[in-house]
Amino acid sequence: MEIRGKTKISCDLKRHLSPRTVGTIMRSLPLEGHAHLLGKSIVYFETSVDSGIERARSEFKKGDVAFLPSSGSFCFFTNDVASAKTMTPIGKLSDNVDALKDVKSGDVLCIYEETA
Repeated sequence: MEIRGKTKISCDLKRHLSPRTVGTIMRSLPLEGHAHLLGKSIVYFETSVDSGIERARSEFKKGDVAFLPSSGSFCFFTNDVASAKTMTPIGKLSDNVDALKDVKSGDVLCIYEETA
């Protein structure tokens, strides 16, 4: 994942967490959108990905990545959260999670597949 003009954060989408949703996302890459902040613990951006809820959870740890089907949003957790909304777990940020704390509303977030 890239915060355009600022930094890159390695993001692993894990098919075993939610196979159908992760498959849909992988076929939709690259994706980008403007960052929104939900309190101090969630950074998210909306996409046009359409996938129902899968293996719903409402508790997430710092570094988790989840998908919110109602708005097609990718959610990145900067702290441990017990959310009011259930989301589909889709992966983990593997490094530099604290860089998300510097994201400003309106920054462009981009997710793409890195090829070796």
